[in-house]
Amino acid sequence: MTKKKTEKKTEAEEQSSVIISPPDFAIASLLIKGTAPYVQNKFSQKALNQIKADQERGKSAKKRERKAKDFQAIYAGAQHVAEGDWLGIPAPAFRNAAISVCRICGYAMTKAKLSIFIEADGVDREDGMPLVKITKGEPRYIEHYVRNETGVVDLRARPMWQPGWESIVRIRFDLGQFSLDDITNLLIRVGTQVGVGEGRPDSKKSCGMGWGLFDVVSILGMQKVVFPRMGQAG
Repeated sequence: MTKKKTEKKTEAEEQSSVIISPPDFAIASLLIKGTAPYVQNKFSQKALNQIKADQERGKSAKKRERKAKDFQAIYAGAQHVAEGDWLGIPAPAFRNAAISVCRICGYAMTKAKLSIFIEADGVDREDGMPLVKITKGEPRYIEHYVRNETGVVDLRARPMWQPGWESIVRIRFDLGQFSLDDITNLLIRVGTQVGVGEGRPDSKKSCGMGWGLFDVVSILGMQKVVFPRMGQAG
């Protein structure tokens, strides 16, 4: 009887000895260069406003007359424009791609979700989407046919950046899980195997068009993240 109590006490002592270390993060800045076209397809504010208007009208929305398309307006509305009037790539696109590529690297995606984050350069001036700035390259107007959920062919106008587009991706990561080399290799795999934007190889709805791929050109630097301690001003 005494022995059993001792064993239980030892087990409780072991459970109470768990030590949670403070977060140890760093931010790596990496320059990427597109090896394939990058195509963007933001859901425009105009389309959102139309959906809202239809829902507010209720059943009468089904009787709405089909209006002529303004393809130039659709093209402009498909771009992510930041508050500073520059164009960017959604930051979650890089984070989701990095987490996705962990599947073939033997690393748990659930851990990656808690260990990899993308530092945004700004936000979309309409919907607040965090953006990574496109530092080199200009979009051009393109049209592609697509099939809607019903199978009906539709024509879409979208912006396309030609190969050679550039961005600086700043990745905040847990040093307890990854090294700088790990993060660099992870982003290289993202650019080679996953991609970002429309028509990427890792597209959920198709095998993609081979768009959105890139090379990691150089590591621009790494800095440690300093967290405030208890008692310090925020």
